Amino acid sequence: MPTTHRGIITDWGGVLTAPLRETINAWIAADRIDYERYRAVMRSWVDGAYANDGNLPDNPIHALERGELTPAEFERELAAQLRLVDGGPVPADGLIQRMFSGFLPIEEMYATLRQARGHGIVTGLLSNSWGNGYPRERFRETFDAVVISGEVGMRKPEPGIFHRVLDITGLDAAECVFIDDIEHNVQAARDLGMTGILHRDPRRTRAEVQRLCGIAPEGAV
Repeated sequence: MPTTHRGIITDWGGVLTAPLRETINAWIAADRIDYERYRAVMRSWVDGAYANDGNLPDNPIHALERGELTPAEFERELAAQLRLVDGGPVPADGLIQRMFSGFLPIEEMYATLRQARGHGIVTGLLSNSWGNGYPRERFRETFDAVVISGEVGMRKPEPGIFHRVLDITGLDAAECVFIDDIEHNVQAARDLGMTGILHRDPRRTRAEVQRLCGIAPEGAV
């Protein structure tokens, strides 16, 4: 393993944005979704998508993230499983946009990537998409490579999607730091030889990135 890494590959939602749990809880409150019903549905779907080997068949999240299911189809399927607190139906149209409307950018993390890039570190985005919008206007100044699951027909934690971003960056796995807020994805990256960071706090992640990439903290002498 190199003492100084040459590349950073990062997730988007929950790393470069506000945490997923906070975002979803805000949507549930705003749309008056029955929380217990939502939790039961998503426990089944998310466990199938991310727990164990993540390869259970007929999982709507898998299909959406790979681009096999359109966002509108997913919205209808999810809305049919949910209900409002008064027992009424959940409107399907625009459901994903409403779910992720609180995905506001975490400026400290964008600054971390720009700082690394300024020191010659190659940066890449590797994101499992739910059909939600990305702030693509930020990508040019932030990333050297962008791989989004629904656009390539693969999803994390599948090895192929990690190899795709490595091929674009021209780096070996051992040269890269991988950042994600889902432990299963971090472990998949480690299994391929990357150095994984399980993201929980921007300050801690930034310090770890600086350490691993040999970047002096701003203001250090």
